[in-house]
Amino acid sequence: MSLWAGASAAWAQSSPASGQGLQSPAILATAVARDYVPQAPPAIGPLDYPYGVNPLTGYPYPSVEALERRNLIVKISNWPPRVRPQHGVNQADLVFEYEAEGGVTRFAGIYRSQAPRQVGSVRSARLLDIELLTMYAALLAYSGSSEPIEDIYLNAPFRPLLLSPSLGDNCDRGGFCRDNAYRERGYEHTMFGDTRTMWELASRRNINTGYRANGFAFALELPSGGVRAEELFLDWYQRTQTLWQYDDSRQRYLRYADGVPQIDAIDGSQLYADNLIIIEAAHNRRPDLFQPGAIDESYEVALWGRGPAVVLRNGQQFHGNWWRRDQSRGTALQLHFDDGTPIHLQPGRSWITVLRDLAWADIRAERGAPPGAGA
Repeated sequence: MSLWAGASAAWAQSSPASGQGLQSPAILATAVARDYVPQAPPAIGPLDYPYGVNPLTGYPYPSVEALERRNLIVKISNWPPRVRPQHGVNQADLVFEYEAEGGVTRFAGIYRSQAPRQVGSVRSARLLDIELLTMYAALLAYSGSSEPIEDIYLNAPFRPLLLSPSLGDNCDRGGFCRDNAYRERGYEHTMFGDTRTMWELASRRNINTGYRANGFAFALELPSGGVRAEELFLDWYQRTQTLWQYDDSRQRYLRYADGVPQIDAIDGSQLYADNLIIIEAAHNRRPDLFQPGAIDESYEVALWGRGPAVVLRNGQQFHGNWWRRDQSRGTALQLHFDDGTPIHLQPGRSWITVLRDLAWADIRAERGAPPGAGA
């Protein structure tokens, strides 16, 4: 029995018709592991997925509740370094990291399988988030934005999908709460989000619909033609430096930021990803959004059409292209080799880094000593 056939059987045994949800992710994983025979594993995606399988991860949803709720994007700060450790990053199914401005990166965590009570700190939205909420048919939770960007958001057709304290969504009803335990970081870094309350708010507004976002393809079997890649180093203008190292024992990449392990404050675990996806996209300046003479400007990251991409999984790298078929709801990024065949990801969590130039990604065949080792 395959991984996904085992998942479908588990869903059939605990469907809503039986009056029960899935018992737990651990029980489901145990059942799948018992039944799965690793010869010739199947592939799923990028457009078709078995019922009950999450297109963001390639794994079954852990509950009927997760299946039925909408993808939720939460904007999470990553700079300055005092905002670390962040909360709830490892509970996102998928994370986008991109340049907010001048070498400062920000995370857009996409939540569906898990529902952390504290995510953040929550920060402002950017033009790129318009593409993400469309691609992933998602809600967008953020804390304010510059005036020109906010004007775009408030006058757009997707306005009902926005969740923000700047729109009146408070702590009790919207899940945006200040945590004064972190006031030494600065007031703007004390806002955190409760994803369960956010989904409850979306349900009251009749917009918490469990749309799929099709795009990724998954397989347990490695694609052919891979080259060893145990380390990835990224440097944004020497303001944000990130290192990913492959952990053979857990078959995942672990993240370091500015020379130290980057930790999730919820449980003390190191940030990780099963797949690292690096894509190159045009960053177009938009000074026209601001008054003449203003020192501020925004970048319009062109996440439409296609561009070069690299995928790291299981300690190997695979080169190809990303492609977005159109800008309709739920049409997410696809990853293909040059001949058009899908690049299969390892089922699990993926981290997408958006760069101006793939040359910024220093991919190394062998990993060095972890930062701080022997210090």
